[in-house]
Amino acid sequence: MAIPTKREIRKSHRRRRTRGERVLRTLIGLVVIILVVVAAGYGYFRYQWAQVASAPCDTCVAAANGAPYNILLIGSDSRAGETAAQAQQFGSTSAAGGQRSDTLKIIHVDPRAGTAATLSIPRDTFVTITGLPSNSQLSTQNKINAAFSAGPDATVKTIENTFGIPITHYMVINFFGVEDAVNALGGISLDFPYPARDMDCSTGVCHNNSGLSVPTAGCQVLNGSQALSLSRSRYYQYYANGYWHSDPTSDLGRIERQNLVISSAIDKAKSTYDPLKLNSLLSSVVHDFSKDNGLSAGDLFSLSERYHALSGSSVPAYVLPTMGAVSSYAGDVEVVQPDEASAIITRFLGGPLGSITTPPINQYGNPLTLSKPVTTTTAPVASTTAPATSKGTTPTASAANSAPNYDPTPC
Repeated sequence: MAIPTKREIRKSHRRRRTRGERVLRTLIGLVVIILVVVAAGYGYFRYQWAQVASAPCDTCVAAANGAPYNILLIGSDSRAGETAAQAQQFGSTSAAGGQRSDTLKIIHVDPRAGTAATLSIPRDTFVTITGLPSNSQLSTQNKINAAFSAGPDATVKTIENTFGIPITHYMVINFFGVEDAVNALGGISLDFPYPARDMDCSTGVCHNNSGLSVPTAGCQVLNGSQALSLSRSRYYQYYANGYWHSDPTSDLGRIERQNLVISSAIDKAKSTYDPLKLNSLLSSVVHDFSKDNGLSAGDLFSLSERYHALSGSSVPAYVLPTMGAVSSYAGDVEVVQPDEASAIITRFLGGPLGSITTPPINQYGNPLTLSKPVTTTTAPVASTTAPATSKGTTPTASAANSAPNYDPTPC
């Protein structure tokens, strides 16, 4: 009897493998490949993160190891570095010089509970600003977005002193970061139930404020410019039953649409496995960001993967309760509703407010007292259902299905 060769033995062993074994080997191989890709991708992300401009934050409050902490996200309206086309759409540096915070959002992270929540502060909230330079031409009693004219530290300190919310880190993204990110992703898909635009007629002469123009309803892919126009729309209108209707919630509606654009872009990025597209995304946005030098790549990775804090649909989302008013020297402002705001901030932080040295003010410049929250048994109402006569909101997190039926949805 002939002795089988080594080649014949290997063939025999391969024939005896079952289909289940082959599937298992394939799955193991895929897992190994995915782990290698993720590890390499994270290493590359750390490299790109190192390109982000960083600066010390003298006003930030360090959190104890494992203790809850807060990160301030600032959307800047700075026109620095814009192209001619962008200047045409969003205004030039000469027409809109300096910088203001177009968006203010705080992320509260509780490492022990493994949870996160967000709180949006309307840009026109009337406050006493901390940190303006002595030669500033701005009044300290002003809209909170004016604090950013003195930089992130002034915005951080103003929030801490006004609302008792300690800030541990901050991150700033300018106008064009949103535009560049969406373009790098190949656009985001949104379903518009009605045609939409952003039409401002407050001066007696109507003009499209942000450039938003969606002439037809349905699911469509928005490029970066369109996504930015949607997120900046303050005079959102939709066409139904033969005429244009205005969104009655003003800045609060804009906050909802900003959340929609941000979460849609993040969901698109997380579902994209094309290395070239992800490389384009990282390369295009790193120069649109700045941050405090204590915020690491690991912190941002945890925000996204552990706490899901960067996905609008996954975390409780609160809006600071305010009411529209007119100040004799600051124009249209948002006045904090003290009792409701106290309840919201306490729920957002999962505990009491910190020290307040410059409380929010009413339209006359008089300080308001953020009192101890009063417990009620009234069923909460979603923040996006504010009545047409009010720009305020009630003390509750936005529910996933609370968006108005005229706003777009992912598709």
